[in-house]
Amino acid sequence: MNYQQQSPQAIREAVRNGTITGPTAGYAMGYAQANLAILKKEHAFDFLLFAQRNPKACPILDVIEPGSVSPSRIAKNADIRTDIPKYRIYKHGELVEEVSDLKDYWSDDFVCFLIGCSFSFENALMNNDIDVRHISEGCNVPMFKTNIATEKAGIFEGPTVVSMRPIPEAEVVRAVQVTSRFPSVHGAPLHIGNPASIGIRDVTKPDFGDAVPIKDGEVPVFWACGVTPQAIAMHVKPDLMITHEPGHMFVTDVKDAFYGVL
Repeated sequence: MNYQQQSPQAIREAVRNGTITGPTAGYAMGYAQANLAILKKEHAFDFLLFAQRNPKACPILDVIEPGSVSPSRIAKNADIRTDIPKYRIYKHGELVEEVSDLKDYWSDDFVCFLIGCSFSFENALMNNDIDVRHISEGCNVPMFKTNIATEKAGIFEGPTVVSMRPIPEAEVVRAVQVTSRFPSVHGAPLHIGNPASIGIRDVTKPDFGDAVPIKDGEVPVFWACGVTPQAIAMHVKPDLMITHEPGHMFVTDVKDAFYGVL
């Protein structure tokens, strides 16, 4: 199945029935994808404030009403409990389980946050003849915890997570220009070049996702990543946070271009 050309609705249906179980980079090309963070209502305002103060890492695409499972503003006939290939359950900062749906965990006091994902600007990169390595290699994007601190809000604070894409030196400026048009899905890179200066000891050993080769003449380029809430969960240890498995995203009905700016 060529999932690049499938509609968002078809992708979500394939996720729901278990046909798609892995990373979704390159799926439903031209449509935005989203990260997920679910918290109890008592922590929802703090997290919303945290996202507002950290828009590079946590650009909010939608917040679902408490107890609702329908992100209807960005995806019709979707169910947030079933339409992501894999979910992570964090309790007191510990990853305790990975599940394919949330039906056994669901509670009416949950508030769901859908956060912009850098997969959403990859189509624009490829349209500019810039290779997106994890797509061409058929693997997950590499993601790293950094020493870049987020701005605290309520109980939430901790390190920023970044995703990395190797970019040919001659194309770095173009990659910055292309992705800067998409601030709602992380926008321009946070860092270009030396990984050690943002606290990454070994660029071949990501904290999340898969390692990808960096070829001669290429530069590692780092974008803020919506996996940041998972690093925050491990740092501040709320009693419960539910997220997506890194790279296993929610595919929306919204065109990438909607989130672009001129």
